[in-house]
Amino acid sequence: MTNPASPPPEAHIIRTDAEALEVARALAESFAPGAVDRDRERILPWAELDAFSASGLWGITVPRAHGGAGVSMVTLARVTAIIAAADGSLSQIPQNHFYALEVLRSGAREDQQRFFFQKALRGLRFGNALAEISHRDFKRRTRLVRTPGGLLLQGQKFYCTGAIYAHWIPTLAVDDEDVQQLVFIPRRAPGVSITDDWDGFGQRVTGSGSVAFDQVQVQPEWVVPFQTSFERPTPIGPVAQLIHAAIDLGIGQSAFTATLPFIRDRARPWIDARVATAAEDPLTLAGLGEVALRLSAAEALLHRAGAAVDAAITEPTENTVAGASVAVAEAKVLTTRAGLLAASKLFEFTGTSATFADDNLDLYWRNVRTHTLHDPVRWKYHAIGNFALNGVNPPRHGAI
Repeated sequence: MTNPASPPPEAHIIRTDAEALEVARALAESFAPGAVDRDRERILPWAELDAFSASGLWGITVPRAHGGAGVSMVTLARVTAIIAAADGSLSQIPQNHFYALEVLRSGAREDQQRFFFQKALRGLRFGNALAEISHRDFKRRTRLVRTPGGLLLQGQKFYCTGAIYAHWIPTLAVDDEDVQQLVFIPRRAPGVSITDDWDGFGQRVTGSGSVAFDQVQVQPEWVVPFQTSFERPTPIGPVAQLIHAAIDLGIGQSAFTATLPFIRDRARPWIDARVATAAEDPLTLAGLGEVALRLSAAEALLHRAGAAVDAAITEPTENTVAGASVAVAEAKVLTTRAGLLAASKLFEFTGTSATFADDNLDLYWRNVRTHTLHDPVRWKYHAIGNFALNGVNPPRHGAI
């Protein structure tokens, strides 16, 4: 098992959007063959993650002024979908890494940006410790406390995707003034404990378990403004949601890809179709057409949403950020519906033999169903409708 405290191999520096896509396709080709076994046996992807971060893809959103490629959000979404089509879990692990990079870009001081951006370019991975459970409200109970001896972090987190693999763990905490801050904590800092207790039926190797902080000493330069970055128009929320939408699209595309050879090679046509092969069954063909259309539409909306986020990054105003949030919400609705449709229709079109455990074809449905629960899509409809009818901008937070 790789020691996450050890520096990874020096990462390649990606310079252009085209190079990012080329690298993503090559990595996806290497990731895909082992995805079924990693899911079935719950094998944590240490080697794959080292290759992933060494490829330079984890640094592609670092701004050019800091030595990165500063790729477009359209490219980031495409890269994410490409990796998701190979392995849904692997595509989700860097989601919060890119989220943290956007928080840094939007609200950190120049010295903080320089410090953490260089770490990302070297291949270091940022995890997350944002969410908390066991309470019905959304108040943060993890505290950043100022003491005579310095700053201390105390609290517990769950759904900490990628934390077990991380070199740094961006952690959401409230300070003595009840203001939310994003605190970057070294993975091996004294007082940090990570429990690999994620047991969801999908996205099984994302490492989305628990993190506890017991009087962890914090350097002031590790504390990055968070709440204040949502008190003005910033594209942090749309960036985060765009990546989630891309993950769902990629998993759905992969499910569709897995459906086709099964129909050609193993499925039987229904007796009333009066055709020789399942590939000639007219109702199967019509159903496949619907899935292909939904996935294509979702992909188009995802790319349109990425362009809207790029506009909000270039000029973050009330209008551009709201427009980006709505565009991403529309894409998220479609990627959710299309991904679930593709993963479900896989079984409808192929029949009972597709449920055999050796094939593990339920991987796609389990992954897309689990990941699409990340943020309730019913509230995306609300935000879209309220904007269209009443001109009400969506709220500014990380889930819209």
